[in-house]
Amino acid sequence: MTYCVGISVRDGLVMIADTRTNAGIDNIATFRKLHVFEEPGERIMAMCTSGNLSVSQAVLNYVQEGMENTETGVVDTLMTMPSMFKAAQLIGRAIRTVYETDGRSLEEHNSRFDVAILFGGQIRGGKMRLFMIYSAGNFIEVTADTPYLQIGEHKYGKPILDRAVNFNTDIPDALKIGLISMDSTMRSNLGVGMPIDIMVAHRDALKADINYRIEPGEPYYHDLRERWSAALRAAHIAIPRPPYATGKNGVLDAG
Repeated sequence: MTYCVGISVRDGLVMIADTRTNAGIDNIATFRKLHVFEEPGERIMAMCTSGNLSVSQAVLNYVQEGMENTETGVVDTLMTMPSMFKAAQLIGRAIRTVYETDGRSLEEHNSRFDVAILFGGQIRGGKMRLFMIYSAGNFIEVTADTPYLQIGEHKYGKPILDRAVNFNTDIPDALKIGLISMDSTMRSNLGVGMPIDIMVAHRDALKADINYRIEPGEPYYHDLRERWSAALRAAHIAIPRPPYATGKNGVLDAG
């Protein structure tokens, strides 16, 4: 299982991914799922991957080593694409190529062809963009109305993002809220776990401002977890009990 989230706000982009892979209760390992591609001053791009690890690694290799463009004969890589849209198309093409090579074999061995990718960043001359790319190679783009995208085990972190993030949220708060959504997911699903990789890029900076791994026991993240738990307890205590759920003496009325 996996949890990755990308948040695109007015000032820039936040990408967060866990690192746990699980092929059974006795086969748990750590693999990087957030991959950063950077040429400062020219482009900053990041990919978060989920699904079948062999598929996502094959896609990653294709976009790094290159794919021949049948129309031009040129070998295309993420670092040569002229726009984020063209780069997202390249990733989609890589996914379809992996499916053509391995899809039938995976299905014959009762293994799903399963991959989803968050792809965000900015290339000089274009705007910052964030896409979710599906296993068919098609994709959608984030909007100002819903400025985040998730892949993997998304249901536990989504309510926090829905309530707390909007396009005008500043980057430090977007990062903090994203980490809270990650913590909520890890609390409820043991298939998602640390370390956590994060990437932050300000709009038009064309470089990563933060490219960092949060290890277990890191002081800030530990403090964030404790404060969030305490804040939730304090909030539910502060909210009055429902008047229709208590009797005259404040005892639950069963009838």
